[in-house]
Amino acid sequence: MLKPLEDFVVLSLEKEEKTTKSGIILTAEDKDKPAMGKVLAIGPKVEGLSVNDVVIYQSYAGTKVKLENQEYLIIQAKNILAVIA
Repeated sequence: MLKPLEDFVVLSLEKEEKTTKSGIILTAEDKDKPAMGKVLAIGPKVEGLSVNDVVIYQSYAGTKVKLENQEYLIIQAKNILAVIA
């Protein structure tokens, strides 16, 4: 497992929906929105987040890492926009 340092957070990436519930296929422009992920680990300087929180983060932020066929995102806490309650 990844152990983040300082103010970094490790997220598991949520799959983006490619179709709506009614079956409409989304174009690339429709998918350009803030991304969602689940917090797996937090660094020692991170406040206000807990493991298992589902968050919205800025698109294009962080570094994607693939370990054992699972994709993770390592991101600074300041790039997390909101926690989904």
